[in-house]
Amino acid sequence: MTTLSVLDQSPVRRGGTAAEALAETVRLAQLADRLGFERYWVAEHHNTSALASTAPEVLIGQIAMQTESIRVGSGGVMLPHYSALKVAEAFRLLETLHPGRIDLGIGRAPGSDARTARALAPSGVPMDLRDFPNQLLDLYGFLADDFPPDHEYHGIRAMPRPQAMPDLWLLGSSDVSAGYAAELGWPFCYAHFINSHRADSALDAYRKLFAPSPVAPEARASIAVSALVAETEEEAERLSWSRWGWRLMGEAGRGGIPPPEDALAFEYTEPEREYIDVLKRRSIYGDPQQVRERLLSMGERYGVDDFVVVTITYDYDKRLRSYELLAEAFGIEPRA
Repeated sequence: MTTLSVLDQSPVRRGGTAAEALAETVRLAQLADRLGFERYWVAEHHNTSALASTAPEVLIGQIAMQTESIRVGSGGVMLPHYSALKVAEAFRLLETLHPGRIDLGIGRAPGSDARTARALAPSGVPMDLRDFPNQLLDLYGFLADDFPPDHEYHGIRAMPRPQAMPDLWLLGSSDVSAGYAAELGWPFCYAHFINSHRADSALDAYRKLFAPSPVAPEARASIAVSALVAETEEEAERLSWSRWGWRLMGEAGRGGIPPPEDALAFEYTEPEREYIDVLKRRSIYGDPQQVRERLLSMGERYGVDDFVVVTITYDYDKRLRSYELLAEAFGIEPRA
């Protein structure tokens, strides 16, 4: 059975505001809840005017309060910016407030440029990514109250203490992240919308190397994809240009997600055209049947039936409609 979830970066349309984008995130989460989507993940991005989600732990609480049943989580928290204890405390608090509904997805990418990453680091020096595996072990230790007796953090408790742990996921777009997830025995979500080229090897490595753990007794893989559904393939492609074009439009793109007409009319350089071709190949778009078939084909290729879908449009109602059409195409049972 195919499982569908949402990844939301809280896009800000050109001429719009971050407050509007965040209100739209909550409304989309409420729709996803009614439609029967499994999870609703919010991203972490910094120093960009086009994406409003900078603090997933804050946004998750707002969404969980205004939805009923859908799981709500991070896609993801960029752990190298933070202490493992502080992240564990934040998500233990969320799990205490919303028992059985909180996901903690962890990533190691900066979610920003290098200069912003330095500003995020308390010392002004970003963490050495070679320390990331130890951070993951510390995070689990705080969440599970499970440090060896000789560990320097033994006896330190992340408070409050909910009845259960948040659902842990490791997110990534490389074999390295897949290897960490397998060694730890965590569920793994591959970011196909960021890097489609390593999906085969990363997911294969994850399954082959997976070691059962208290977090997951067997391998549990998901894939995050860019997908947009409209009534026709032509309309879906037209709407997709807002996402494809905005990062390449210089000052015109920095003001937010542009209308598709502006993105289509922009004068791109030849290398930028080639990059858009890459984005198009990495994206899934079309009418409901086309998108369903392409996702199922992708699932068969990668051995997954769990999709986390990110959809960005300039027209918010078109984004809502895309998720409605996607749910209808897969016959997801709406929640009462």
